[in-house]
Amino acid sequence: MEVAQLKDLEEDFGLAKRRYAELRRQKRIFNARNRIIGGDTEAWDIQVCDQKIKEATEKAGQETFAAEMRQNDKIACISEDRERRDRKNLCKAINNFQQSFQKPETRREFDLSDPLALKKDLPARQSDNDARNTVSGMQKFMGEDLNFYQRKKFQEEQNRDWSLQQQREWKMARANQKCAEDLYLKTRLQFDETAKHLQNLESTTRKAVCTAVKEFNKNQALESAEKKIQEKKQDQEDNLAEISNLLCGDLLSENPQQAASSFGPHRVVPDRWKGMSREQLEHIRLVQKQQVQERLRLQEEERQRDMDWDWQRVQRARAALLLERQQQCQQHDLRRALDCNNLSLAKEQHSQSVPGGGLGGSGEMGVRVGRAGRGAWD
Repeated sequence: MEVAQLKDLEEDFGLAKRRYAELRRQKRIFNARNRIIGGDTEAWDIQVCDQKIKEATEKAGQETFAAEMRQNDKIACISEDRERRDRKNLCKAINNFQQSFQKPETRREFDLSDPLALKKDLPARQSDNDARNTVSGMQKFMGEDLNFYQRKKFQEEQNRDWSLQQQREWKMARANQKCAEDLYLKTRLQFDETAKHLQNLESTTRKAVCTAVKEFNKNQALESAEKKIQEKKQDQEDNLAEISNLLCGDLLSENPQQAASSFGPHRVVPDRWKGMSREQLEHIRLVQKQQVQERLRLQEEERQRDMDWDWQRVQRARAALLLERQQQCQQHDLRRALDCNNLSLAKEQHSQSVPGGGLGGSGEMGVRVGRAGRGAWD
């Protein structure tokens, strides 16, 4: 018996769910009435069922919320009653404690609220020099002394004297102000007359200055015109002199001596030099031809020298090749002679009858011949 695992159950549930969805899809597709009319009654039933379930769920939630609200209101009322009862008991305990341990007679400030204070208290003051009339007591202010009426009468007389003195001072100030205004008016009239006189003098002086300036400008214009005529005449004379100097000078005549430098005859002044003369150009061309001929001669000599060196190199190479061939022929002849000698020695060795002595002697002779051959080869 196999045990069903959770993974297998999940796979079976998913497979069954997909099968159910596929069957519902096929039923919707292959149902001609629903496909033609376009109404899905099952979907509507499901929506109605879902709506009813949703409404029932909301109603249950609202009922639960209402029950919680009633419970909370009940708890709040109980808490409020308990708080009111506790506050009442606390106030009662505080009143009992105040009546028992905090009586009015035991307070420090009882004298301020004592109902019998007026009977116990003394008058506010008995005289102006009473020791109880301190500043903090505020029982005596300025003007509330016992000699108020005499002092008031004296003050009225003093005020009348001050008023009369102020009237006298005011009349005196008005008289002084009037004198000052008259003096200011007189001074202003004098200033106006002086200004008018100065203005007349200024206008007369300005007219005289304008006349003098006009005459001066006229004279200056005449002098300027005369001066311009003289300057123009002098400029014409200077221009004619300059033209004649230029025509007769070294610049236009192209005198080669003017470009001579003070540093030597082979140097010239660049801003005065007009170029080389025909004799100098011919001399330069002649020198250039000579240089070309000299260069051709040197090139020919160099070519001849290179040909000589090439001929000598070829001759040396040919002599070396001939010498090498000669040495090769000599070596070939020596090798041939050596081979013939070795062959004759081999035949003599072979023809000897005694193996021991003859072999030893022929071996020594072969070694000597080989050494002699190597010496000749070397």
